[in-house]
Amino acid sequence: MKPAPFDYVRPGTLEEALQALAGHPEAKVLAGGQSLVPLLSMRLAAPAVLVDINELPDLDHVRVDAEGVRVGALARHARVLADPDVARVQPLVTAALANVAHATIRNRGTTVGSLVHADAAAEMPMVLQLLGGSLDVVGPAGRRTIPVEELYVGPLESSLHHDEIAVEAFFPALPASTGVAFEEIARRHGDYAMCGVAAVVTIDRADGDRLVSAKAGYLSVSDIPAVVDLTDALGGELDDASLARAAEAALAVLEPETDIHATADYRAHLATVLTARVVTAAYDDARTRAGGSR
Repeated sequence: MKPAPFDYVRPGTLEEALQALAGHPEAKVLAGGQSLVPLLSMRLAAPAVLVDINELPDLDHVRVDAEGVRVGALARHARVLADPDVARVQPLVTAALANVAHATIRNRGTTVGSLVHADAAAEMPMVLQLLGGSLDVVGPAGRRTIPVEELYVGPLESSLHHDEIAVEAFFPALPASTGVAFEEIARRHGDYAMCGVAAVVTIDRADGDRLVSAKAGYLSVSDIPAVVDLTDALGGELDDASLARAAEAALAVLEPETDIHATADYRAHLATVLTARVVTAAYDDARTRAGGSR
């Protein structure tokens, strides 16, 4: 199919881009286009104007420091994935990006664009939610930071205003004595996952590597990116019984549904299996990073 007719502008400055958005309430921002263009082609979106921000300066950056990873709005998935400092400071970003679609899409798609698209079947919105990150946006009132807990408000819906442009995402650095893991199940590599799970686990080295905190993020299970705190369910232990309790606690929050890709029962089974697998892998990662071994 062909998109519905629309006007197209390619501003050279952020101010011009904001003016274009303000003048057209039905305008959409185009960056990588890997989510928006298919929607246009299927006529699931029909904006009056596309505001192409690819000529805007100073948005194609990946900056890493002790606090975390900052990704500009025009930084492509592939660039973030290839950055060794990103993998060092926040390895969950790298692990998740390796599962985003195919190489051709990662070469064009933007990490910030994926966050704004707010697809609960995509990897990066869930990762931002799990890590407690944030998104910086600019609008007529200036720049503001949206904490991730205020970002996702419904299926494919974020709290950005129509006249705002997302300019930078922030992923906090991995704390000490903490490990991460990520795994997803798809029919074919590069397809949307039927279920995916990421985990962040913190241990206490002074107390025999006791598990003190565990959170898991889930994709393709609920309508918005979902995170479940599994700490209480695990009770500081990591065995078959505690992992089963953790999976039950997650399913009580997630309530998987049936769609054309998988039944609710199958999704629940995948979530159960992946929860145990990924939490265990994150615990092992924490011990390895802290200098121990399991």
